[in-house]
Amino acid sequence: MIEFRLPALGADMDEGTLLEWVVQPGDRVKKGQVIAVVDTSKAAIDVETWHDGTVGELLVSPGTKMPVGTLMTTLLEEGEMPGTVRIAAVTGRRRAVTPAARRLAREKGIDAEALAGTGPEGAVTLADVQRGGKSLATATTARSAEIRKTIASAMARSKREIPHYYVAENIPLRIALAWLDRVNAKRSVAERILPAALLIKAVAVALRAFPELNGFFRDGKFESAASVHVGVAISLRQGGLAAPALMDADRKPVEQLMRELADLVKRCRAGSLRSAELIEPTVTVTNLGDQGVAQVFGVIYPPQVALVGFGRIVDQPWAEDGALRIAPGVTASLSADHRVSDGHRGAMYLAGLRDALQLPEELDR
Repeated sequence: MIEFRLPALGADMDEGTLLEWVVQPGDRVKKGQVIAVVDTSKAAIDVETWHDGTVGELLVSPGTKMPVGTLMTTLLEEGEMPGTVRIAAVTGRRRAVTPAARRLAREKGIDAEALAGTGPEGAVTLADVQRGGKSLATATTARSAEIRKTIASAMARSKREIPHYYVAENIPLRIALAWLDRVNAKRSVAERILPAALLIKAVAVALRAFPELNGFFRDGKFESAASVHVGVAISLRQGGLAAPALMDADRKPVEQLMRELADLVKRCRAGSLRSAELIEPTVTVTNLGDQGVAQVFGVIYPPQVALVGFGRIVDQPWAEDGALRIAPGVTASLSADHRVSDGHRGAMYLAGLRDALQLPEELDR
């Protein structure tokens, strides 16, 4: 029998609330299949199983707030005989919603079926949605405050426990942006590749030669990751940040990374992420260039050991072949864990990142 416990869906998560079971006792599930939806302080997350098996007991009811590590359900392995199967979850028919109430709820972005109904047989009415909208505004303010508090706690713990060091490098982008212009000239506006996708690909490719910057520090020792899963810092509509992963970012063409990045941002801000996207990042990239800042020195997301930051792309003077040229560039920074690497290796990594961006056509493989 396999125990399924609430995973930590990020360094700043201590607890979550079960919103929904999407399986029932006796269901066969495969590794990677979503079995539950859990609300964290940031978003509703689809939680997957990491094993094949048959669902046994569902031990937590929807609406229950639980700490990380809580036993949620059990999975029976092949050949195991179930005992007495029970379900603590509450299931039932969908709540009735009047057409006018459903229309207003859709306009306001409210889940009408989650509201308490005062109509016949508990139906949700227009007045219920109007009241719910006012309550939602109050709840959103409270949720934003909770998010800030949670992030502050996690980042304070990171700064307290991780001996950070910082290095930075100005990287010329004339060649990279010219290549992007040529690629995008053949595409529609909706299909164009943004510089962010190329920067992420370069970060991932450069990490291949620096395994000490790609992995986790757990239980007093470093574990190098076999793959490069780049966590992308994304601002949430209700305030705060999440950093879900672009999986195997070093192995994908830039065009594919652009599509996946756009999808990730959209789902993150809609509160529709999968647990693997929050558990798997091996390094994080934060790009505050679109906010107008020239440089950013981030705080590492534990148990990761490095974070790469990019400021805004700006025209600046460069000395090339004895002449002065004005061309676009960006400041890249590295925040890294001194228990695992040092400033010399960090500087070499940024040099590798700089060199990779001078050969954009080779990155697009």
